[in-house]
Amino acid sequence: MFQALPMTEDSSNKFIKHDSQMLNQIYGTDGLSPYWVADMSFPIANPITKELSRLVEREMYSYEFDSQSVFSAIAQWNQSRHGLSMDTDNFVQVPGVLSAIALLIREFSAEGEGVLIQTPVYHQFRQLIESAGRKVVNNSLKLQDGRYEMDFDDFESKLKNDAVKIVLLCNPHNPVGRVWTQQELGMMTKIAKQYNVLVISDEIHADIVFNGHTFNSILQQDYHNTISIIGSPAKNFGLNSISNGYIYTDNPSLLKPIKTVVSSMALDHGNAFTTFATIAAYKKGLPWFNGFLAYLQQSVDWIEQFVALEIPQLKMFKPEGTGQIWLDFSTLKLSSEQLKALLVEHAKMGLTPGTWFGENDSNFYRMNIAVPLEELQESFARLKKAVERCDEIATQCSGNESESSGCCC
Repeated sequence: MFQALPMTEDSSNKFIKHDSQMLNQIYGTDGLSPYWVADMSFPIANPITKELSRLVEREMYSYEFDSQSVFSAIAQWNQSRHGLSMDTDNFVQVPGVLSAIALLIREFSAEGEGVLIQTPVYHQFRQLIESAGRKVVNNSLKLQDGRYEMDFDDFESKLKNDAVKIVLLCNPHNPVGRVWTQQELGMMTKIAKQYNVLVISDEIHADIVFNGHTFNSILQQDYHNTISIIGSPAKNFGLNSISNGYIYTDNPSLLKPIKTVVSSMALDHGNAFTTFATIAAYKKGLPWFNGFLAYLQQSVDWIEQFVALEIPQLKMFKPEGTGQIWLDFSTLKLSSEQLKALLVEHAKMGLTPGTWFGENDSNFYRMNIAVPLEELQESFARLKKAVERCDEIATQCSGNESESSGCCC
């Protein structure tokens, strides 16, 4: 069962989120709680640990592939959880989700052609598009009554006028936490169908969906020109360092070239640790995952209540899915440097700047919350004190707001 135990600090660990060099590079200090990397800080499910231990204890690492068992485990999981009927012959295994996206961009578009993203969105999307020599086409999400929505008028305009070959969808959406509805996906694919544009859907957070919301896959839409990346156990089970990516499509005209190019580069098989960890996760990890999801829901609810009662100046966009929250500090009316100082120096929180995701307003930050609730509570208590102190300083130096004055820092 899931246990929210704090991870043991060990100097031999090389976890990126705790890396002193990177923290100093980004924040100017490593003396803070790192919430900038989207992975969890919990011990993984015991069936996965047992399976990994079995592989180590036998002391043999001969060639060993079992992709069909992996595909079957993923298909059964998605049938049970989301009602998706998936043919195991229509999966393609690749080294990771980002590898999958990079490969698909290159396979189904040419240099100079457009790939549409819906900003603010996971920052690696832009990097993958630009590094492939494709053009990033922004279809920014719009805030409507405090909720992010797709801008369909702009979406259609971009498909019509910007030589868009691919729509790169994020569902559930990282970082704003939206879980797109059937109606929204239906409208999007209706427009995509009109212009015969391929939709690639990154659905790695498909299972991390909170109360009152339902995950809807791109595969459920009446549009054949779609590809889902749905199978990675990274976010569900804390396997970021040893997870693969799994591409899925029911369209033979898309599946064949994907299989061909993946096979030509010998990318279509994983190592034994990845293979059997994934099988164990999807076949035996459900009780643990349900406990993890319930714990994450508890954390979301606690943060929402605490912010509303104790830090009303802060706006939290309550997530419908993912293990992150999206925060807006604009009410504090601080400069970007002042806000960074408040968060880093006083609250000692290492959040991800919204500008990384293509958000123009520097008041937005993303926060990973897949950590023990006690840690979150301590951090938000520090944040409350920092905001209170900032208010006091702002009153004292209302006539002197230069960044060099230290006001609100």
